[in-house]
Amino acid sequence: MSVNTLTAPNSIAVSPNQDLHYSIDMLQDEARQLVDQGVVSRQQPIYVLCQYIPAREWVCVECELEKCEYLLRDRIADLIGSQSWDND
Repeated sequence: MSVNTLTAPNSIAVSPNQDLHYSIDMLQDEARQLVDQGVVSRQQPIYVLCQYIPAREWVCVECELEKCEYLLRDRIADLIGSQSWDND
């Protein structure tokens, strides 16, 4: 997976007529990576992630977020949870 776009998980074979599936864990990991790299802020709404996901796949992401009761206006911090510090 690249920093700039999310892609379908490697373990899923996708044919042109098949829907992609994005798990909430995968979305959380990717959002956390973007935050750690400083590309997005924890305070930005979840919908800013659409800039890093191909448009044709965003519908699948929206469905997964809705299924897990996240709103696009919720903050990325809500999606990725609390920060853990290695060096306190």
